[in-house]
Amino acid sequence: MGPTNAATDTIGASEGPRTNVRWQIIVLLFIVTTIAYADRATFSIAGAAASKEMDLSPVAMGYILSAFAWAYVLGQVPGGALLDRFGSKRVYGLAIALWSIFTLLQGVTAGLIGFTAVVVLFALRFLVGLAEAPSFPGNARIVASWFPKSERGTASAIFNSAQYFSLVAFAPLMGWIAHSFHWRWVFIVMGVFGLVAAVGFVRFLHSPSAHPKVNKAELDYIESGGGLVHMDEVGHTSTSAPSLFTWSNVRQLLTNRMMIGIYLAQYCINVLTYFFATWFPIYLVKERGLNIMEAGFAAVAPALCGFAGGVLGGFISDRLLKRTGSVTFARKTPLLIGMLLASSIIACVYIEQEWLVVTVMAIAFFGKGLASLGWAVVSDTAPPSLAGVTGGVFNTFGNIAGIVTPIVIGYIVQGTGSFDGALIFVGAHCALTIFAYFVIVGKIERLELKPA
Repeated sequence: MGPTNAATDTIGASEGPRTNVRWQIIVLLFIVTTIAYADRATFSIAGAAASKEMDLSPVAMGYILSAFAWAYVLGQVPGGALLDRFGSKRVYGLAIALWSIFTLLQGVTAGLIGFTAVVVLFALRFLVGLAEAPSFPGNARIVASWFPKSERGTASAIFNSAQYFSLVAFAPLMGWIAHSFHWRWVFIVMGVFGLVAAVGFVRFLHSPSAHPKVNKAELDYIESGGGLVHMDEVGHTSTSAPSLFTWSNVRQLLTNRMMIGIYLAQYCINVLTYFFATWFPIYLVKERGLNIMEAGFAAVAPALCGFAGGVLGGFISDRLLKRTGSVTFARKTPLLIGMLLASSIIACVYIEQEWLVVTVMAIAFFGKGLASLGWAVVSDTAPPSLAGVTGGVFNTFGNIAGIVTPIVIGYIVQGTGSFDGALIFVGAHCALTIFAYFVIVGKIERLELKPA
């Protein structure tokens, strides 16, 4: 008996109501992604105190904040290939443990100053980025295997909205730790949280066809809706899929016009993401006069609105898909509305009151969340046998913003003594996102690879 049948035989009987284990899986991804984003933001919260203690300039801070993204970008395609080769559970589980260890080690850098501090912190944040590289391609693979097409917008929006919820859950905690104890404890506490999450992930994640709590009704529902339920089974090969990783296939991912537009849009959206994850708390402290703990709590309102926008965007997109049958219309409509709202971030240049700045930021990040459907689009367009690699390429381009944004903002702030130019830089990318999807992408559909 082949591996597909053997795995399917472990599924519960078809009698009885359909199970909903797939939603438990998305909760697991949400928790892990929340911790991943919190680990990325540790230096943003601890940075104001650390920069003073370590004598770091804004430009040095910009390079340290960008270190994560250098490695994250470099690791995307190899991470996606590892996921496709060894499966999501093993690769993703190991990744969580490694990035948590490197986060924890940043807590022992207290006492270093100047160039030495920059080099050590850059290296450790670089390693965190390298370890986190398989995370979002892994999320996309898991969603593609666990969810039918009609639910992928919501599922992708839920795990993607963790980037906002991470600051709701952890920014006040990290701000309080840095203010009440020492900034080093931010890294130690978050590293421990990550190690616990790694154990939980490995214990609870299974492929749909091998999960002990899934019944046949749910498995059939997922598979009939386009879910790739056998993706991670050893020995399984999709009869409709071309060969696995080859440079010819990667070249097609890099030259297809639709995919180029999707990559460009993700880069532009991530400019907002990385401003929020790196410089936003520092902006509140240095430009708006808040202390570290106040900045942590002030970041909650925009984060909550980004979370709400992210979940709502996925829900609206899936409802539009069910009503119209058009993936293109369903994905682009929330994106257009969201980016128009997100462009309001430029208004903060002209606002003096702190409460109004936080309010406008909340509106902007609600819009950014509403528009964050890129991973649903990847699930809609990726060739089945290259789901991990496609996600890796997509995330490579998207996270170039993580290199560019912190460094550019660092130079702007050091050169002008203000964040005004930085806010305009961020806001301009909203218009570029709309251009990418409505001028370059065109129709959103599954990419069919041509034989070499």
